[in-house]
Amino acid sequence: MCGIIGYSGSEADAINVILEGLEKLEYRGYDSAGIAFLDGNKIIIEKKEGKLQNLKDHLKDVATKSNLGIGHTRWATHGVPTDRNSHPHYSENKDVVLVHNGIIENYQELKNELLASGVKFSSDTDSEVVAQLFSKLFDGDLLSTLNKVIEKIRGSYALAIIHKDFPNKMICCKNHSPLIVGLGAKQNFVASDVSAVLKYTKDVIFLEDGDKVIVEQDKVEIFDKDNKSIERKINKIEWNFEQATKGGYEHFMIKEIEEQPEIIEKTLNVYTDKNFDIKFDEQLEGINFQNIDRIYIVACGTAYYAGLQGQYFMKKILGIDIFTDIASEFRYNEPIITDRTLAIFVSQSGETFDTLMSMKYAKEKGAKTLAISNVLGSTLTREADNVIYTLAGPEISVASTKAYSSQVLVLYLLSLYIGLKFEKIQEKEYVSLIKDITKLKANIEKIIENKNTIYEIAKIVKDTQNGFYLGRGIDEKIAREGSLKMKEINYIHTESLPAGELKHGSIALIENGVLVVVISTDLEMDEKTVSNIKEVKARGAYVVGVAKKGSLVSEAADKYIEIEDSGLLLTPLTAAIALQYLAYYTAYAKGYDMDKPRNLAKSVTVE
Repeated sequence: MCGIIGYSGSEADAINVILEGLEKLEYRGYDSAGIAFLDGNKIIIEKKEGKLQNLKDHLKDVATKSNLGIGHTRWATHGVPTDRNSHPHYSENKDVVLVHNGIIENYQELKNELLASGVKFSSDTDSEVVAQLFSKLFDGDLLSTLNKVIEKIRGSYALAIIHKDFPNKMICCKNHSPLIVGLGAKQNFVASDVSAVLKYTKDVIFLEDGDKVIVEQDKVEIFDKDNKSIERKINKIEWNFEQATKGGYEHFMIKEIEEQPEIIEKTLNVYTDKNFDIKFDEQLEGINFQNIDRIYIVACGTAYYAGLQGQYFMKKILGIDIFTDIASEFRYNEPIITDRTLAIFVSQSGETFDTLMSMKYAKEKGAKTLAISNVLGSTLTREADNVIYTLAGPEISVASTKAYSSQVLVLYLLSLYIGLKFEKIQEKEYVSLIKDITKLKANIEKIIENKNTIYEIAKIVKDTQNGFYLGRGIDEKIAREGSLKMKEINYIHTESLPAGELKHGSIALIENGVLVVVISTDLEMDEKTVSNIKEVKARGAYVVGVAKKGSLVSEAADKYIEIEDSGLLLTPLTAAIALQYLAYYTAYAKGYDMDKPRNLAKSVTVE
């Protein structure tokens, strides 16, 4: 998790640059925030528990300016969120200070050794061990010392380190945690994410695992894992700083929900031609689909629920075995993988640690690997055999909305593309299914037009404490995603179940006032779904239905959200967007910060 940023330059004040960057990185963690900067020949640290605003308020009277500094916004792992556990971390004699994203797996062993040698610690974190170790091993050379430290530590890390004897330099490295270098005139940057530096530069280097970089205001030197001086590709970032701001919206989440029609149109324009032929030949070059006999889709959280829809699409269209697995479990489930396996890995950030480790495992077993990600140059996209980018643009709110719909749409297009390659789908059916996408934009825009109806429902259900989300077939996959959205930004305990499964035990939890959200987009199963509604209403549940026009759910539910028909496979996506609104407006009615829900972070870079 966590977000880090570093600055060396003469064109701006390091303190201001870092605080602005931390604003863009706060989605990565907001248990605490801190900054370290050079003041003469001293390193000053200021850090505060809680959100970034606490640090800003603390620093508002600081008159000092600096040309070198590092900053951090934390998602707590080792040590509770307090000022003392906040980053940056000093060494005992305060000659070294660092920020860290990741986990040092052998920190306790190293800490015990340092304690035995007399080193005194000032926090409970794994990260402080690295600062103490760097100071103890310091030999007068930043790169040589960092190499000694790397030999001793195990785990995932992105590190930015300052030593008081080098007032114009910081040294950084990465292993399984994201780190980019931003290049400017008389100023250079490091950060966890491009968005943190976009105000100042669009020229970015994506560092590789094992890279070490020395950053000065007019020079950047990169060394690979073998300590060879190397040059990495400079990437020009196409999206601008304004795209990562709220643009007049009260919250990022509502902005990102309402960008989805535009994202759908963009995806169609980029990945299909005027005849609606799918243009994936370049992205999927080298994959012989006639040789593929098994497909895995692997992801976490919302991306996993998008993957479940992809599995449904592929089974329906291809008629072959498709398996979807949670990335944190994939390696331990003994998946059957051969050189005829295609493993698809879905991740918004492209830095999700469990997903990265699952891909590494699949590659070692001989599978072809395909990444579906929203972030250019992310670790997942660099290490996969093939890549399809989702086109959601920067997504800041922790709860994924537009990245999710982009993933679903790419998986839909991929299913159709493979269907043609497998000769599993006839031209007439293909044309019908591809044209369903053209209905999506207008149908989602109708949900946006009628969002106040959902807001009124949210005000009714906001005080509920427990709930269920129910659906059948593909709607059950939507129920999972809807339930997750309600949990992660409203802290309401909800479960998702196949509608017919509720009566096998869980119905014991239904009592007066329990919320039940029922999704029904397939009219062939409508009567069965309505029977399930009657079962829970008879026991006192309050039912919100999400269904398309003509559904009997409109009469059976207490409240009803109507969605338009976008075809059998894509109408459920419109239901998911209605549920995004329900979660958002419930949090709005409760006065919660839906962009930064408690205990969560946007990019999960720990196992």
